[in-house]
Amino acid sequence: MTGRVAAVNLGIVTEAGWAGDASGRSGIDKRPVDGPVSLLTGGLAGDFIGERAHHGGPDQAVYTYAEEDAAWWVAELGRAIPPGGFGENLTTYAVDVTGAVIGEQWQVGSALLQVTKPRTPCTTFAGFWGVPDLIKRFTVRASPGAYLRVLREGEVGAGDPVEVVDRPAHGVTIGEVFRATSLEPELLPRLLDAEDLPEPIREKARRRLAARG
Repeated sequence: MTGRVAAVNLGIVTEAGWAGDASGRSGIDKRPVDGPVSLLTGGLAGDFIGERAHHGGPDQAVYTYAEEDAAWWVAELGRAIPPGGFGENLTTYAVDVTGAVIGEQWQVGSALLQVTKPRTPCTTFAGFWGVPDLIKRFTVRASPGAYLRVLREGEVGAGDPVEVVDRPAHGVTIGEVFRATSLEPELLPRLLDAEDLPEPIREKARRRLAARG
């Protein structure tokens, strides 16, 4: 089955005590929109980003989460989670997001995207869902979704195919990076093989490996 975009989601301004930046404003509440959306180097046109110190930027211009992974959480929590409920810009189906290789390129609509790194859960996410132990549960589940950089700007819309057009030979996946930096430090040496992994993560891996001797 060809992978596709199930929904394109844009953030609205959310003001709450748990929100990420000093003003209490967050863009984690993302909702599906109709029609194609312009995908620019900095992200989707019209998407609100609250705490820019930790969100947005070239290496995390777009966040994607798989519909199949979302279904697990629906069953786990016993409640509906609509598209955008993970704070994702693109909800996909029939795309192995956790198994995506760092640096692989996706043709989506008229845009070209590149997989960069996994999402790290935060207190804003836990507050948005109202699940106090969500960070721990999300970490153990280890299906974090993927951030993407924009190699070629274009337009994306619901129903667009997601085609993998290039995949690096190192094979280091989103899931491996997430587990290496959380619960499975024995995987850290693998991260140094992934040249397209953002340098702050590679440097963190080097420091941890050096500390272990």
